[in-house]
Amino acid sequence: MKGEVKLGILGGGQLGRMLMQAGLDFNLYTLVLDPDAYAPCKHICNEFYVGSFRDFDTVYAFGKRCDVLTIEIEHVNCDALEKLEQEGVKVYPQAGVVRTIQDKGLQKEFYQKHSIPTADFRILKDKQELEHAVDFLPAFQKLRREGYDGRGVTRLNNAADMDKAFAEPSVLEKLVDFEKEISVIVARNAKGEVTAFPVVELSFHPEHNLVDYLFAPANVAYKQQRLAIEIATRVIESLEMVGILAVEMFLTRDGQILVNEVAPRPHNSGHHTIKANYTSQYEQHLRAILDLPLGTTDIQSAAVMLNLLGEPGYDGEAIYEGLPQALAVPGVYIHLYGKKYTRPARKMGHITVLGQTLEEAQQRAASIKNIIKVKA
Repeated sequence: MKGEVKLGILGGGQLGRMLMQAGLDFNLYTLVLDPDAYAPCKHICNEFYVGSFRDFDTVYAFGKRCDVLTIEIEHVNCDALEKLEQEGVKVYPQAGVVRTIQDKGLQKEFYQKHSIPTADFRILKDKQELEHAVDFLPAFQKLRREGYDGRGVTRLNNAADMDKAFAEPSVLEKLVDFEKEISVIVARNAKGEVTAFPVVELSFHPEHNLVDYLFAPANVAYKQQRLAIEIATRVIESLEMVGILAVEMFLTRDGQILVNEVAPRPHNSGHHTIKANYTSQYEQHLRAILDLPLGTTDIQSAAVMLNLLGEPGYDGEAIYEGLPQALAVPGVYIHLYGKKYTRPARKMGHITVLGQTLEEAQQRAASIKNIIKVKA
């Protein structure tokens, strides 16, 4: 690795911000492209460009300035990434991987082709095709493209729910009777070395379809943990992807593990690794895309992660209430994302709560859950 690598990041949100925080130790020169002139990355990168990461010319021109180009959001222009790859820029994750994952239909077909367990599904062109698939309900309908943080997903129980359905191309995914939602983050470098972080358990907010709590390690039988890691490893190896991949899965009531969705970038289900693991997901992503040896992923401490969301009814310049009281609790760490403005349910930060046992971390998390508020 040369003395100073120019790392380009498509997307300037909190994931890019935390990636750059890890990158300081690698002597990286960072460039960021984001459409938001006030993006969280703006003041901590070396060069910041306001522009669309969906536009071919903008992405291509930005990528030509970089030695290595990566993403913190999937919704980027893959044609530009492919051209940059052809011209010698190292693009990780690779353009073909991003193209597959951008499209939930291609993603599902990829699992099917590579014998990766996933829920039964149907690919739909329009609402007319959906109306002919009523016998497949109950199911979740997911837009093939542009879905993110619960957007572009709707539950359809029967024909009476058709007024909630999307008319655009979508995937109809059979409702899974699951016991738990879990996640495994895996990384692979260009040499093909793969490591996996321990399995974590996710608890979702009932209204916003965002992670409310994360528990690490997951309270899951050892055999199922090993199976989840094996499946996540199979996914990243089948993709031949370089970088970090979050693999969200269902643990069904009859003991199966089914892949739900993947994200080819640092992920909400790995935030706790900054404090709880020997190597964070952000450092691991950098190690992978710089083709360095991957770090050990063992946990140093049990952890609970809570997302810090904008309070309902508040829209404007953010005010944080309760930080001193929360930080007075042992093992509590605050990570704010540098977002100037809040709105209801916007991700404004996260809280990592450590404990010698998961039970201790859970007790501490419960004690601060309602202390911190993001208002305006």
